Amino acid sequence: MTAGRRELFAGLVRKYQDRIVGLCASILSDRSQAEDAAQEIFIKAFRALDEFRGGAAFATWLYRVASNHCLDLLRKKSRQKTDSLEMLAEREGERLEKLFAAPDPAGSLLEKSDLVERALSRLPPDYRLILTLRESQGLNYREIAQVLNCSVDAVKARLRRARKELEGNLRHFLDPENV
Repeated sequence: MTAGRRELFAGLVRKYQDRIVGLCASILSDRSQAEDAAQEIFIKAFRALDEFRGGAAFATWLYRVASNHCLDLLRKKSRQKTDSLEMLAEREGERLEKLFAAPDPAGSLLEKSDLVERALSRLPPDYRLILTLRESQGLNYREIAQVLNCSVDAVKARLRRARKELEGNLRHFLDPENV
């Protein structure tokens, strides 16, 4: 491997690292796991660079590598037990109701962000992935279709279902007027 090729790839890592860590954090719901996963993803991408044919943008190919890796990690982790929405609502319900009933003081924005993150973490991984690609990463429907290897119509339908389920998750914590 030439030094020039390594330097070129290091530049790509610098360019995409924050985005890939953000995507991983959204899918895995754990920042430290996301950072570890991002390192593994860049190693995989570096080793598979010869397989990149340029049919799609490099970022799209990298998102596909990242999403597949994170979904594999979730499948391995799926045997671990998590709290149900009902248990979470029972444990945190009063605090969450108060948070959304009050005007938005400076500190509550972080708490709202935490709530959304927790509601997202209870979505199926494919819903978290598609919401993250669209809402957080800003990919358009065509780019998401390339990452997920599906049609644009399938992307639109999946996004609609994911948003509906996220809204349903948030309703466990809030009055319907606040969702």
